[in-house]
Amino acid sequence: MKRILIAALCCMLCSACLSADAEGVTLRTVSCFAGLDASSSTYTRLLAQWEEQTGNTVQDASAPSDEAWKTGVLMDFAAGNEPDVLFFFSRTSDSAYLLNRVVPIAEINAAYPELNIPENAACTETDGKIYAVPVRSFWEGLFCNTDLFASYGLSLPNTWAELETAIRVFRHNGIVPISASLSDVPHYVAEFSILASGSVQDYLARPVKNEAVPQSWTDGMALIRLLYQLGAFPDNVNTTSESYTSQLFRDKRSAMQLDGSWFANSLPTENMDTTVVIPFPANGPDSGAVIGGVSMGFYLTRRAWEDKSKRDAAVQLLAFLSTGENARTLGGYQFSGELLKSSYVLTEHPLYGPIQDQMSQEARNEWFRLIPAVATGTVTPEEVWTQVMALDPFSVR
Repeated sequence: MKRILIAALCCMLCSACLSADAEGVTLRTVSCFAGLDASSSTYTRLLAQWEEQTGNTVQDASAPSDEAWKTGVLMDFAAGNEPDVLFFFSRTSDSAYLLNRVVPIAEINAAYPELNIPENAACTETDGKIYAVPVRSFWEGLFCNTDLFASYGLSLPNTWAELETAIRVFRHNGIVPISASLSDVPHYVAEFSILASGSVQDYLARPVKNEAVPQSWTDGMALIRLLYQLGAFPDNVNTTSESYTSQLFRDKRSAMQLDGSWFANSLPTENMDTTVVIPFPANGPDSGAVIGGVSMGFYLTRRAWEDKSKRDAAVQLLAFLSTGENARTLGGYQFSGELLKSSYVLTEHPLYGPIQDQMSQEARNEWFRLIPAVATGTVTPEEVWTQVMALDPFSVR
């Protein structure tokens, strides 16, 4: 009888162990592979594949990348509620807040040398360490619906004069010239207006607190006002959403949109041969520059690293998503036709990182808040920079 009881207990223990192994561990992830991002379904598929292969579970809280998403991620870190694996901005003022809560790739490779997770120098932070594994570079430019330009006998806007002509013709014919939401994502218009107004050297300046900004930064804000007065934007540009204005472009109800490579991935396949992307024309010396670089990557959080029950699984998931064919699948361009060809031409130009990526969150929020007001003329370009520079925007770099 005693042997039977012991055998029964052993079976119960083995069953419990097998059940625990089958359940695995649960990891939390956050990314911007969601919504209209063309890699969202790929990311979801990869997570499901990893769950099936490992028996682990992933609770994913990915959402489209906008200021609300970015702020939410930073607030979760501040509250100690960070995920285990994160896809987020690197080498920016935003990533600076995370560095003591994420693990350097070199530290991971030292403990798991067989994984050989790549260390990309483009993601080196100010402390000389690399924390993120990028899978996607980016570029930004002026998207144009070429069929609309052809319908009205217009040249693509390679010069400022051609841009002004196109704006006037499209506005006269009831077509929104440039899709934009200055209340939602104003930084595309602001960044390109500054780059169009001066030299690359001025664009790359990072003034200290209360220091005068380059003249082209003030001229760039004035250029937003000019575009607004020309009727370049939707009538409700200061109250509408980015999702609405982007749909205007996809539906051929607007002719142009300033946006990035992620936007190209969201366009309908049938639009690929009637859409191109070009550099934003200069309203001054032509720099031939394009905004772009490597901005986002996968991180492993210190919280997951120090949890012995999660570490192996979290490291495995990081490597699964950020290396080999999976990384190429997430990072590759998923568009074709004339749009793809034009992107190759665009990236032959030098790429320079956005100003806003190196601003503190407080200063960036203030800049974005003032852009709609500078468009309508209720705030002057000079007042914009006086208020932003008082916040010492680049101190975190």
